[in-house]
Amino acid sequence: MNNKFILESLASDLKRVAMGLHRGSNVMAQRFLDEALKRKSEVELKIVAPYIKKILAQLDKNINAENALMFSTLIQNYTQHKKF
Repeated sequence: MNNKFILESLASDLKRVAMGLHRGSNVMAQRFLDEALKRKSEVELKIVAPYIKKILAQLDKNINAENALMFSTLIQNYTQHKKF
């Protein structure tokens, strides 16, 4: 898979994590967090920007809704403006 698709899917999963945590649906949030962590391991780190590497390094099981939404937005903006 290419990096753009992986990062876009990761951003989408993180947005769902944020929505689930905000709504109090921890089961849904956990399911999408597991998906996001799988996607994180698929990203080819050699070709992403340093700030995306930092975001991915901070992404773990103990994420809150605000950080999930912020990471989602930053990754989505990166995929929209980066030429892959």
